[in-house]
Order: sequence, then C-alpha cells, then structure tokens
Amino acid sequence: MNFTLSSKAVSSSKADCVVVAVPEQGDWPESTQQVDEALGGLLKQLVKSGDISGRNATTLMIPVSGQPWPRVLVVGSGKDADRNPTNYRKALIAAVGQLKDGAAGNVLLALADSATTGDDQTSSEAGRLSLIGRTLEDQLYTFHDYKSEKPKPRKLKKVTVSASATTKALKSAFELGLATGRGMNFTRDLGNTPPNICHPTWLAKQAEKLAKDFGNIKTEILDEKEMKKLGMNTLLSVAAGSKQPARLIVMEYRGGKAKDKPHVLVGKGITFDSGGISLKPGEGMDEMKYDMGGSASVFGAMRVLAETQPKINVVAVIAAAENMPDGGATRPGDIVTSMSGQTVEILNTDAEGRLVLCDALTYVKRFDPETVIDLATLTGACIIALGNHATGLLSNDDALANELLASGERACDRAWRLPLWDEYQAQLDSNFADMQNIGGRPAGTITAACFLSRFTKEYRWAHLDIAGTAWHSGKAKGSSGRPVPLLVDYLMSHAG
Repeated sequence: MNFTLSSKAVSSSKADCVVVAVPEQGDWPESTQQVDEALGGLLKQLVKSGDISGRNATTLMIPVSGQPWPRVLVVGSGKDADRNPTNYRKALIAAVGQLKDGAAGNVLLALADSATTGDDQTSSEAGRLSLIGRTLEDQLYTFHDYKSEKPKPRKLKKVTVSASATTKALKSAFELGLATGRGMNFTRDLGNTPPNICHPTWLAKQAEKLAKDFGNIKTEILDEKEMKKLGMNTLLSVAAGSKQPARLIVMEYRGGKAKDKPHVLVGKGITFDSGGISLKPGEGMDEMKYDMGGSASVFGAMRVLAETQPKINVVAVIAAAENMPDGGATRPGDIVTSMSGQTVEILNTDAEGRLVLCDALTYVKRFDPETVIDLATLTGACIIALGNHATGLLSNDDALANELLASGERACDRAWRLPLWDEYQAQLDSNFADMQNIGGRPAGTITAACFLSRFTKEYRWAHLDIAGTAWHSGKAKGSSGRPVPLLVDYLMSHAG
C-alpha cells in the first residue's frame, strides 16, 4: 500500500474517490467546501434533504461526473465540540471501512482539516495526521498466512492524505502515525501466529531478525543455562513442564545520549498457557496463544523506535516461556527462589505470568533504568473490572502513572488506574515462604500487581494489565495491537 501526503487543492487532485467530512453541527472544513463548490452545492442539498446527517462515523458514497474524482465519500464527523481524538478516530475507521474493499484503487483522503478538541498535540493538524496514518495501517491489516486459499488482492493501492502543507513537521507526524500502525500490525502478526510455531525460541528469532532488519537494535538472547546461573528459578519453573525451552530476550535501542538512563519495557511472553498442573477449562483455551501479548506489544514499540529513530534510550526485556503440564511440571505447593532471593510458594500454576515477570523485573536493575513499564495479559480479573476498553494500570509512582494515563488519552488507547495500597499485600502472605503467588479471588488484578511490586522497589515502575485489551474474541477474533499506541506516545514524549 502506498501512502503519501499532499498539499495540492482537493478540487483539482485526481483520484478514484475523494473523502470529505460533514459535521453534524459546526463549520464545514475547507476541503469539504471545495468539493461542495465543485459539485454546485450538492452536499448542502443532501444535508437539507436528510440524506447526509453528519452524525459521527456515518458514511454516504456519492457517484459524480465531470470531476477529477468519480466518487465522493462523505463521512459524518459529529459536532465540533464532541470531536475528541476517540470520536475522530471512529470517523476515520468508518471511512477506511468503506474504502478497503471498495472499487477505488486511488483515494484522496481530505479529513485532516476537521477541527478536533483536546490538548495542543491532539487538536493540531499534526496530531490528526498522525492519527490518520496509524488508522490507515491499522484498519487495512490482514492476516491470512495460514490459509490455503488466499483472498483476492484489494483494489485499493494508494491513499493520498490532504494536508495544509508538506512541511517537515507535518510529514514527520504522518510518518510517525504510519510507523505506529506498522508497529501495531507487527504486534498482531506475532499474536496471531499459532503456538505450534510461535514458541520461545521462535520469538527470540524474531528479535534477532528485528536487529538484522534495523541496525539500531542490539539483541541478546539468554538460554536456560544462563538463566539458571543468574538464579531465575521462578521463570524457569513455568517452563519446567514444556519441551520448549524458555528464553530471556533483551533488545536495546540507544538513540539518546550515552549518559541518559534508559526507559525499560518488560513483556510477558507466555507463548501458550495451558494453566500447567492447574489446568484451564478447554473452552476458549485456544486464545491462550495471546498470552504473549505483552511481549508482542514490546516488539511493536521497539519496531516503531527502530523505524523513526527518536533521541531516547530504550531497553526491552521479554520473559518467554510455554506453560504446559507434564511429569516435570511445577506443582501447586512447590516453593521456588526468585532471582531476587525472595521465595515464592506456588499455589496455582495458572498464575504464571507474575512468576516470569518477577525475575525479569529483577534482571532489569542492571540497566539503571529511568522508568520500567511491564506489560502482561496477567489477570482475568482485569477483564471483569474494566471490560475490553481500558488497560489496567498500577504503579509505585504517581507522576509515571499520570503520564501513562495522559498518553492513553492522546493515543485513543486508554488505561485506568487501580490502587496499589499496602492493605492488599497481606493477601499474599504465606505460611511457608516469603509470599504466595496468588491472593485469592478478591482484587485479583491488584494483588497480582502487589506481587510484582515486591520486585520493583528500587526504581519507578508501572504495570499494564492488558488481559482485556490485547486481543478480540468472537467473530473479530485476533490480536488488537494494543497498547502499542500508548507506549509510543509515552516514549516519544520523553525523546530529546
């Protein structure tokens, strides 16, 4: 797919289809006025007759003649006061949904001049162009690698996005959006790959390939022998029942100054989660291939950094393992010693994500991090609490938490903060070890984060529970690519 930016007048730009916005209430964008004038006031007539309502995300395809574009796709953009980034993105998604399997091969998208609300970043043309770029890549995603019969290629081959100018700033914003979309799609590719292929060793090879494709990524892979030497016994305990060996994947992007402390991303990489001895119910277990969603999101964010080359230092650490039951598997009641020296009584082997993460969170201290953010499809309780709309956020640092919340709002990739109070820690008390790996049914998301917090006391840390946001179930089943946009916004806000 070819995506370009153009400042040429919409009324004289050739395309198979032009896309313009009509608000339900408010001023018409300049591009819409140009198209309406070229059509002799047709759009205003259709509004008057009720054929165009302007309600957000409504669409109407209009065939026209005698113009440089034989079709006009009108997208309702709602009321000016209500056009926040989330609603604006809904309109973009509706437009791309009409185009992606349509007859137009060359589209002119003139939606960047619709005013939006929010802070200086989201209400600017640059902010809208970034969101347009991301949405184009995101909504045109396909995954059919394992189908014997491939679908016919789409007719849509080129999208030209209309902008007020093609300055370096606007081009950079658009390109960042495209890169973010590609990062999301990389995350989705990894998540959608079946677990008989996507195992820890395969995941490590993807990191090596990323380093090969982008010379600014340095990759190191630790095998089980090296992890054993480091004392990563909780991570290794999860992999004990699988024929697939665990891997610790380390990727470094050094775009900032040598003295700048790195921001560290830690991803849970459980490539398949059967629950181990605490076996999960069979229904829906196929979706446990998405239990590496945290690691996939880290991969996606690192790809964006590699492509856009911001001035920032970022280290990614992925704890990759497969959780399976066999004669060598860890049992409920076993006690293991973590890399930190703290002992853990394992009461439920299906609470394995925190076991691989705690050793990874101890390991990252060697990087003297500015901040550490871990990402994990950690608890079903988070889905009960927040549904599939918001990522759960817990942190030992208020400023870091607020930054991540703000990034989620700007990126239309929301998170919601839950408490991490000391009162919850008592639920992890063990009669036989320093702690147990579960805290019972009450506040399951919080007690999981409380467990992780015991390994993060020496740095600023945030935990993102993406169990409800990393993938879609049902007819739309598949990886979502979240929370790559949130991560990218946060990291870019710290780039020099």
